[in-house]
Amino acid sequence: MEDILLKVRDLHTYFHTDEGNVKAVNGIDFSIRRGETVGLVGESGCGKSVTALSIMRLIPQPPGRIVRGEILFEGRDLLRLDEALMRDIRGNRISMIFQEPMTSLNPVFRVGDQIAEAIWLHQKQPMKKASGLAIEMLKKVGIPDAETRASEYPHQLSGGMRQRVMIAMALSCNPKMIIADEPTTALDVTIQAQILELMNALKQETGTSILLITHDLGVVAEMAQAVIVIYAGRIVESAPALDLFNSPKHPYTQGLMASIPNMDEPVPEDKILQAIPGVVPSLLQLPPGCSFQERCLQGSDPCREQEPPLLEAGPGHLVRCWHHE
Repeated sequence: MEDILLKVRDLHTYFHTDEGNVKAVNGIDFSIRRGETVGLVGESGCGKSVTALSIMRLIPQPPGRIVRGEILFEGRDLLRLDEALMRDIRGNRISMIFQEPMTSLNPVFRVGDQIAEAIWLHQKQPMKKASGLAIEMLKKVGIPDAETRASEYPHQLSGGMRQRVMIAMALSCNPKMIIADEPTTALDVTIQAQILELMNALKQETGTSILLITHDLGVVAEMAQAVIVIYAGRIVESAPALDLFNSPKHPYTQGLMASIPNMDEPVPEDKILQAIPGVVPSLLQLPPGCSFQERCLQGSDPCREQEPPLLEAGPGHLVRCWHHE
């Protein structure tokens, strides 16, 4: 247990609407070890980003609310801390890299000043020293001519440069954990590879744990040691990365894998990529039993009557399916 940095227990985060409560996160349990990268995957709307915002306690209230659960970081429940203590942790002990840096960086402040402000606020360094440390961080993330770039505004930088600035800001206070929410989605493939390589190198250097939120299984294969698959606000499978890619157990995970083109094998003209039939059920009113039942080719009466618990399918491999064997 001493090796566990973050442990999430029975997390429920709902959004109140006129039609009822949207159960965006509906009972999630997972843990992240020190120095580990965990991939959190699933399609849009499954609850990945809401999980991240819940950890950071950035859920907008109203309409959102963390209904119950525990988020234990270094042994302390973040949900029980007052806002002043949480502000000291947020951006300092836990940092977050958002999907689109242009909406995360302040457009009217120079990027160097924004990094320096984080260092000044959390590390209590004089602003002059903080500005020097900000330039050092820009150099660390591979931005050329860092002194000049530090004096520029976000709109003057390319998408890849802005994302590097966000990574520099996230690492500026030496956090124990980084939450990266779709950090490469808005970038072209070449820049994606550079950003992933940079994150891997910095992780090896600093020992920072990473919660990597994405729908790109290729990114997960490149970065993560463990993978958590979410569907309709619930974890349906979690396993060491190698086990999950070699032997996915849940029909939803299998469907995600089948939708990836295999560049090593020729595809017959009469064969197209497999798609998962149907649509995600409404989070306002989930069906009884397994939430994936209406899209599953293996569905049976037990699936429609009772939701399966997370069942053990191997060492460290859990799956929420009655038919996982």
